[in-house]
Amino acid sequence: LNVLRTLRNHWKKSALAVCVFSYGGHWLYGKHCDSVLRREACLEAREFGRQLILPQEQLRKATVILNPAACNGKANNLFEKNAAPILHLAGMEVKLVKTDYEGQAKKLMELMEHPDLLIVAGGDGTLQEVITGLLRRSDQASFSKIPIGFIPLGSQNSLSQSLHLPTDNRVKNITAATLSILKGETVPLDVLQIKGEKDQPVFALIGLRWGSFRDVATSFSKYWYLGPLKTKAAHWFSTLRVSSAKDNLCTWSPCETKMEISTVELSIMTQNRNPAVKRPEDSMVVCMEPDSLTVGEFIAIGSEKVKDPAQCSVKGQQLEASVCQLGLPQGGGFFNIDNEEYEAMPVEVRLLPRKLRFFCSAERRQELLTHAH
Repeated sequence: LNVLRTLRNHWKKSALAVCVFSYGGHWLYGKHCDSVLRREACLEAREFGRQLILPQEQLRKATVILNPAACNGKANNLFEKNAAPILHLAGMEVKLVKTDYEGQAKKLMELMEHPDLLIVAGGDGTLQEVITGLLRRSDQASFSKIPIGFIPLGSQNSLSQSLHLPTDNRVKNITAATLSILKGETVPLDVLQIKGEKDQPVFALIGLRWGSFRDVATSFSKYWYLGPLKTKAAHWFSTLRVSSAKDNLCTWSPCETKMEISTVELSIMTQNRNPAVKRPEDSMVVCMEPDSLTVGEFIAIGSEKVKDPAQCSVKGQQLEASVCQLGLPQGGGFFNIDNEEYEAMPVEVRLLPRKLRFFCSAERRQELLTHAH
């Protein structure tokens, strides 16, 4: 009775204590679950390390390109705690190369010797730099046959959903991706070659975006104080900016056909979302959203594209092509190429079908095949 009386008399402190202990208990439980995941993954990796090899055989050599700045500087710690022990227990000879600045991965790929397999530990930007450096090499025809593993450590890991089972648990995502490298199952992925008139080509695994929805997405942080409404608010405020039809006019030339279109956004995407499905023809998917949208339609479509940038709305026009020329108005803004920003300019976009092979979990591959049917 004295305890109950004390709790009633100091109900504010009691309520605070309950909240603190509840949060602490949840945090400790989460840490315990992460430790269990790491232990299970290490035990599975140890079985690979116990496999016998012949005297003349050598350990598999893996080169890891790690971007320590990914995930707001947490990538190095995430790799050392969740991925490195798995690779070492599996008996793999690992050469770890850390990047020091943006763009260095491209230069490193130009000088790299041929490893047995290549592992990219970072996010979309790191992966895009690595494949660009790889495919710019003079011996890219042979180097592109090296299987590639992707360990998702970035703030954005768009390709991860095509290769590994989706999960909100970062530790599970990293350990599962690392184990898929050991198991050795791969899938072929298409690549987009994007080349301007003067610059060297840039390569992409996801796609290219240009237009208003892309521009609005870069301003979300300005409206942080609106919480869950910031997405709709950013799209609404963008409709207040007066623009002429010429601002949205671009030249689109698939194959030999040339046409001028006025579009609020144009995207060119690979079909790597589901790499497990065999396609009758190789093509990239082009989506052109009309510039005649109402304010409500613009906000609704923009909100959907935040969840899925590759989605083409009901009012949009969708085409398939293997190569195209894209011309833009003067001061055409910026592209997003695999979620990395580039200055927009006239470019040729060409599909390189099934150019690279990436490690993929068998469970995710089967899931993608099931959804396709």
